[in-house]
Amino acid sequence: MTMFSPLVPPKKFAITTHPAQPEVGVEAREIAAKMEAMGADPVAVFTIYDPELNRALKSGRVDVLIALGGDGTMLRAGHLVAPYGVPVLGINRGRFGFLMEINQVECLDRLQQLMRGEYWLEQRMMLKSRLLRDGNDLGEWQVLNEVVVCRGQYVRPIQLTASLDDYVLASYNADGLIAATPTGSTAYALAVGGPIMPPELRAILIVPVASHLSMDRSIILPENSKVVIKVNTNHQAVLSADGQPPYLLEDGDLVEVTASENSVAFIRFQDPGYFYRNLNKYMEQNPITGGIK
Repeated sequence: MTMFSPLVPPKKFAITTHPAQPEVGVEAREIAAKMEAMGADPVAVFTIYDPELNRALKSGRVDVLIALGGDGTMLRAGHLVAPYGVPVLGINRGRFGFLMEINQVECLDRLQQLMRGEYWLEQRMMLKSRLLRDGNDLGEWQVLNEVVVCRGQYVRPIQLTASLDDYVLASYNADGLIAATPTGSTAYALAVGGPIMPPELRAILIVPVASHLSMDRSIILPENSKVVIKVNTNHQAVLSADGQPPYLLEDGDLVEVTASENSVAFIRFQDPGYFYRNLNKYMEQNPITGGIK
């Protein structure tokens, strides 16, 4: 993997923030002004849910999207840029920032490096999930972390069957089942004991949540697999994609999971071994108690 992109240095930038953090929006405008002083074209600042941001990406008005915030902002930014092939750079302003590339201290130096074209692109795979009910397609979700099929408000397990390419893979009596990307292997999947996967790997990770007297091991599948999760329950179950609002499921529903045709390009400045160095740092400190600065 090359350390620096062979592409022409980008000129057209946009910065996005979460609307719940107005103070970060102020910082974004300050960064935009500094980038313009360094030679960038006028830098637009959007909140992450602003429809105009999607229009700017679609129309080619953005070479690089800068996500200023935490991992949630980075996830949403990834969803937005993936269909258009626009790379995204994460600047951490959250507690954890596992997906983010740089912090506030090194921000301006790294932005100058970005504008010189001195970076490389790390391609992260996405998953596509579809919900089928009685043969009808009820919706589709693109995810960078994971799709979760789990129990709802009732604290009782649900019964799930996972099929791989039309063959039954395993049955579960569990709180839920996670289908994750390698990026998602360090999110919810990690919290329930799943394996850690290199971010550039292309594979689908299946991890049960609180499995009871049933399959309790994680399974790693090749990216060309099609996994279908069948829901068997007489009480509430939900589907959640990358932490978005849950979708209520019914008995007999099918959730189909495949590799997406889209991927997300993360801008990186560090050498590829950064992932394992950061992993060790994050695993030893608790961001909730302020362990990571």
